[in-house]
Amino acid sequence: LLTVTTGAVDAASFLYLGHVFCSVVTGTMVLLGISVGTKDPSLALNCGVALVSYIVGVVAGTPLAVRRAGRWLEGWPVRRWHRATKHHEIWPSWLTVALAVEFGMLAVFCVGWEVTSGRPSGLTQRLLLASAGVAMGIQGATIRQLGEISTTYLTGTLTGVISALATGRRPDGLRRSLGIFVAMVTGAILSALSTTYQPALLPILVLAPIALVIWLASARFGPRPAVAGRDSQGSRP
Repeated sequence: LLTVTTGAVDAASFLYLGHVFCSVVTGTMVLLGISVGTKDPSLALNCGVALVSYIVGVVAGTPLAVRRAGRWLEGWPVRRWHRATKHHEIWPSWLTVALAVEFGMLAVFCVGWEVTSGRPSGLTQRLLLASAGVAMGIQGATIRQLGEISTTYLTGTLTGVISALATGRRPDGLRRSLGIFVAMVTGAILSALSTTYQPALLPILVLAPIALVIWLASARFGPRPAVAGRDSQGSRP
């Protein structure tokens, strides 16, 4: 679901926000080199905005993830820690908070998109590019804390899958990786169709998947009510 949003945002940014990507940073770096070689100041500026905003998102997202993870583990006895990790190691609570922040940045992007009727230009175009870049940086930095998983840049994931298949072994998380690839392409296809024929629908495509993730994560991995008959330390009186 998160990768659907990534594909949608990247497609929209490439088509209508200056022909650059918000999450595929290596691609944007190549475009920056092209802009210098072809003496295209407009493309260079767009690349600079995309790169700086993504870096800002990573800088904002990484401390949020590390700090919250540290606070969560701090002061937990070993027995309680083992009980907690069974529930939280799949999806830590700080990740839901980080994605909510990302949702806020994407909501700003969507408001600007609607105000400009899906055809931003000039300063507005670069402001939308910046908000989308920050959002993708937050997502990339926080999802990375879960391990060898990415929902924003997939070159490493693709290389790992192909390398494993080439050596005759089944890659770890193959179904998840294939699902992520399909989601990225699906998001890009839907975004291209939406921005071409119904630009007003792009916010739904961008916000609905991440909103669903936040809702599911809160329902499945959110705080649980206290169990009757147990004290605050998790043991029976």
